[in-house]
Amino acid sequence: MELLRLADTVLFPGFEGTTPPDWLRRRLGDGLAGAVLFSRNVDTPSQLAELTAALRAENPDIVLGIDEEAGEVTRLEARTGSSRPGNFALGVVDDEALTEAVARDVGWDLAAAGVTIDFAPAADVNSNADNPVIGLRSFGADPELVARHTAAWVRGLQSAGVAACAKHFPGHGDTSVDSHYSVPVVAGSRADLHEVELRPFRAAIAEGVRSIMTGHLLVSAYDRELPATLSPRILTELLRHELGFEGLIVTDGIEMAAVSGPYGIGGASARAIAAGADAICVGGEHADEAIVEHIRDAMVDAVFEGWLPEERLADAAERVRALAAWRPSRVPPATREPVGLAAARRAIRVSRDDGTVLPLVVAPHVVELSPVMNLAIDKGMPWGVGEPLGKLLPGTTVTRLHEPELADGLPGDVLAQAADRPLVIVVRDAHRHAWQMDALAHLLARRPDGVVVEMGLPGRTDLGAVHVATHGAARVCGQAAAETLTGQVAAFS
Repeated sequence: MELLRLADTVLFPGFEGTTPPDWLRRRLGDGLAGAVLFSRNVDTPSQLAELTAALRAENPDIVLGIDEEAGEVTRLEARTGSSRPGNFALGVVDDEALTEAVARDVGWDLAAAGVTIDFAPAADVNSNADNPVIGLRSFGADPELVARHTAAWVRGLQSAGVAACAKHFPGHGDTSVDSHYSVPVVAGSRADLHEVELRPFRAAIAEGVRSIMTGHLLVSAYDRELPATLSPRILTELLRHELGFEGLIVTDGIEMAAVSGPYGIGGASARAIAAGADAICVGGEHADEAIVEHIRDAMVDAVFEGWLPEERLADAAERVRALAAWRPSRVPPATREPVGLAAARRAIRVSRDDGTVLPLVVAPHVVELSPVMNLAIDKGMPWGVGEPLGKLLPGTTVTRLHEPELADGLPGDVLAQAADRPLVIVVRDAHRHAWQMDALAHLLARRPDGVVVEMGLPGRTDLGAVHVATHGAARVCGQAAAETLTGQVAAFS
């Protein structure tokens, strides 16, 4: 029974619905110590507060985690789009006080909702512009800049009483594979890793970050066989001993194929704890009691089989309890100035503007090219420039196109709708998607006066009569772009 209780203590499962399912209530009463919240659990702020209160009624010491990075990865605002820009926009502005203020703003909302730990910030250095899963979630490609802003984010979030969790250790930025599907390889030397990937994590540790999340990455300089989540060399020798981190080590979603593929969810979970992790996140895709029991039983079996020491499981459980006991008293300000839109405005950059195209004074036609996003981003989350532009210039029309719709070329009516009025073309990470670049080329060949708005990484800024880079696709980034296009706010060039 003690082994079962220890195993329950290190499990952070997800669940379905906006109210606690009976199985979760029962297991919390029996010793389950944590849970993870996803956008499927969030409707309104008051509903979320009621949900967390109901969970805490079953276990007052519950650890409640959520992925709230702001920007593209938001759970609190998945239905509306984020009211705060993400990391890349903050890195472009490069004002550490602003980054700290945005993180503190996130923290106040999470604290009011009853959340214990936020699985943020992403401390990855986005060295590879073709990275399919990090991109805008990173503060940038400069390790020193990323380190400074990682520390500022940790400082701001924890000042609001919510534990920060730097991720994805030891760094997911220089990869070209999404670990939801396969194992990304980080090929740099140890010297390279210490100079680049590890620098933001050292800054987070120095700032007192309460938790670090593992990445499902094969880091060949340290371990040629096991991904970081399952590697004692990386979690125990590097993170614990060499970097001196004493807080909670939590895994990225254990059901992701990079680790569950070879070992199954139960086997991967037990191996992660044996390697040095303290808590297992599960439930992004699998969220039911059977999965929780399977993982718990797999860990107990591993103890009996001798390859997961009971002392290691007990140590992991103790670190979970230590985080649960971290309850700093923080009083939110009586009034809070909204910082998100101001930050998004400061991140806008305009190029190729000769003063003859902007500001737009006639309602334009907006073409939005919409790629399939990675699994970290909610598929139904609103984004774009057309909707906020329509509020500023009534009569604005919008066409949103996906890759399959362009298999036979541009639909004939797209340019017809833009006849005799401005054309605005909105893209996301256009440099990573050949179909977007092809569509852009065809549109601009017919309409060289077209305005291009890039809401992803701005790989090309030489496109269109005017190029606007928002450095993010959050709702406020679209609003800031619309204000810039209509001349309501000035932008940096």
